[in-house]
Amino acid sequence: MRSARRSTRRASQNRTIYETVAVRGVRPPKFKRRYEMDKVRVAFIGVGGIAHAHLNNLNGFSDVEFVAMCDVDESRAKSAAEQFGGNPYTDFKMMFDKEEFDALYICTPPFAHGEQEIIACEKGVPFFVEKPIAVDLETALKIEEAVRKSGIITSVGYHWRYTNSAEAAKSFLSDKLILGALGYWMGGLPGTYWWRQRKLSGGQHVEQTTHIIDLARYMVGSDAEYVQMFAVSGSMTDIPDYDVEDMSVINVKFKNGAIANITSACCLSQGYKVELDVICRDIVVEITGGSARLIRRGDLQHRVEERVESRVNAYQVEDRTFIDAVKSGDPSRIRSPYSDALQTHKLQMAASKSLETGKVEKVG
Repeated sequence: MRSARRSTRRASQNRTIYETVAVRGVRPPKFKRRYEMDKVRVAFIGVGGIAHAHLNNLNGFSDVEFVAMCDVDESRAKSAAEQFGGNPYTDFKMMFDKEEFDALYICTPPFAHGEQEIIACEKGVPFFVEKPIAVDLETALKIEEAVRKSGIITSVGYHWRYTNSAEAAKSFLSDKLILGALGYWMGGLPGTYWWRQRKLSGGQHVEQTTHIIDLARYMVGSDAEYVQMFAVSGSMTDIPDYDVEDMSVINVKFKNGAIANITSACCLSQGYKVELDVICRDIVVEITGGSARLIRRGDLQHRVEERVESRVNAYQVEDRTFIDAVKSGDPSRIRSPYSDALQTHKLQMAASKSLETGKVEKVG
């Protein structure tokens, strides 16, 4: 196993923009962004599931070097380290103490967020974090405050924003009066044990349909002002430890006046419908993970259809965008920084509260 620390000489050559940032109550960053870095040294916390999409993408980038793989499952950490490189860890605090890296990927389950993001902020390490950013609002707000104070670059894994079909739809809608949107994530129950437990996942609207909720915000171009959520259960009583909703709907009123209705269902035997439909006068824009279909005019005999297929790997595009931002120090091409993802999370948390209170809830 190679040394956990870089040489003193190499470390002394590191320069950083963070040296000019004074954050009260936070010790000076140990991790310093190097100017003109040839390779971005990357560490991972959480190497199961979705992490492998990012690991495989980054492994194909000539300017990325893996230095550490951390997971609570020691066998997973060792397997990832053997396949991609870096030292394996089961304790992320030990990893922070022993390793030096330029960027961090956090691919933990929803319930496990919090401390690792705060430490990254304290040490000045840019991080990419998978959605959802938490299962509660308090944790996300604490992380956002730490991000704001540190000034680090962040990116959240809302990869639908990076599809060229979503990009084409966004461009087409840029000069249109958007009246509203209809969103759907309707399919089967994922096999992961924590997904079916509300305290661990937040529910389907937080863990899965969040992609559609975020895309609605992105397309409508506004944050939510009011939400109302309804749900029904009872058909999944044979599933152990299951307490999320079988089906739910969220009604949204955006600050710019647009409205939306977003439906979730995990009670089906297979995938059925995952898309966002944006409504304007005489226009419907249907956006899926693989395409965008623009339907103009209401007359079926005279309607005009245009289709844009997504020919890019959106995960790869978001990974490339994040790495480029770390190298350059310019986050302007990142489409979902933490501060923006927080607005999606606030909508979801208000929806969860509405389900409890039975009332329309203000988002904020």
